[in-house]
Amino acid sequence: MKKKFTVVIFTDLDGSLLHRDTFQFDSIKDYIKSLVNKGVIIIPNSSKTEKEIEKFNEELGVNLPFISENGSSIHGLNLITSNFPDKLVLSREKEELIKIFENKVPEKLKEKCFQISKMSKKEQENILGQKDVKLKDALNRKYTLPFLFKGDKNEKNELLKVLNSNSLTLQEGGRVLNLCDNINKVKSMNRVIKILKKTEDKIKTIAVGDNYNDLDMLKSCDIPCLVFNDQFIQDQINIDNLIFSNKPSPEGWADVIKTALLKLNY
Repeated sequence: MKKKFTVVIFTDLDGSLLHRDTFQFDSIKDYIKSLVNKGVIIIPNSSKTEKEIEKFNEELGVNLPFISENGSSIHGLNLITSNFPDKLVLSREKEELIKIFENKVPEKLKEKCFQISKMSKKEQENILGQKDVKLKDALNRKYTLPFLFKGDKNEKNELLKVLNSNSLTLQEGGRVLNLCDNINKVKSMNRVIKILKKTEDKIKTIAVGDNYNDLDMLKSCDIPCLVFNDQFIQDQINIDNLIFSNKPSPEGWADVIKTALLKLNY
């Protein structure tokens, strides 16, 4: 019997699927594999780099298509259907973004921005929670620039205004801010859905996140899921039909997915 629809899960990684501090997911690895075996398409949509997500796939033991660097590039759609593209780049190169940043952002605001790549190795380890090869992979960014902003709220809003007027964006994750092109997770998610619809008649989308840069993605899917994050109060997140887990990742990820699939009668 032909399936009624295809389920596609777009998921953040850090703090959503991966443990916030250890980045482990061993306790749900078999569950993820069982979903793939049932025909569920799982697409990590993360601020992580291409190399980091490739290594996540290696650890999982499954080659999942994925979106890296906050929507900047899409990888492996040909794993779903062979004539789909292997890679799509939606962003300008990081060096071009930095050039605009240096030329257009006022000096008083630039002084409040501290690039992670220019910090000592010890500072980088403390901020990103990674060491050695994993730290190198996290810093190997092609399209985004992670930094800390040490200004007040008004200065941050002023920075956002300057960036937006120059077709740049600021994506806020759990650990750092990322200077990005005029792209984000939801734009890349919608691009993927458009491609999938060339071969899939009906698609039901689930999106999983835990932080501010995930909220637009959650608002744009069929079943939005929020994994516990102590920075958030659930009642303050205004998203219709939101599924919320009281457990942190990785167990919280499995909980919201099971609830979402029940909701879809899948």
